[in-house]
Amino acid sequence: MKIKNSLRALRKRHRNNRVVRRRGRLYVINKTNPRFKARQG
Repeated sequence: MKIKNSLRALRKRHRNNRVVRRRGRLYVINKTNPRFKARQG
């Protein structure tokens, strides 16, 4: 999992990426390819 200040660029890396808000943090998750994970905050 990468920790970044901005998730906008990471969201575009794969077409199945989703930006999800959990417990006040922003996550990029991808069910088909779990290595594209990122967190902000």
